[in-house]
Amino acid sequence: MSSTTETTTKEDEVPKLSVVVEFSGGLEMLFSDQRRHSLSIPAADKEGKPVTIAYLIKYLCDHTMNDSRKELFVLEAHLRPGILVLVNDADWELEGEEDYEIQAGDNILFVSTLHGG
Repeated sequence: MSSTTETTTKEDEVPKLSVVVEFSGGLEMLFSDQRRHSLSIPAADKEGKPVTIAYLIKYLCDHTMNDSRKELFVLEAHLRPGILVLVNDADWELEGEEDYEIQAGDNILFVSTLHGG
């Protein structure tokens, strides 16, 4: 008689949020040359608080970015100056910037305004 047991990890048990993250202005090259990413991210951070844009930025660097040049996206653990962020087509400055709490179904667009010359 054989028995099977299913193993679940803590990550499997964490509630998730489905969000769409888009990159433009050259940032897509840091993310496998893919402009649009449909992601399922944890709904809460390690302290149990709702995830924010700051969390998403770190999550993107750790889980989505395949390029080693993270400094083109983040600088000192914050989004690099010169990158505009739109949350559901609204400037993130109106939403609280890095403190904005991500909601299921959000569309977050990162646009680089930095161009070589």
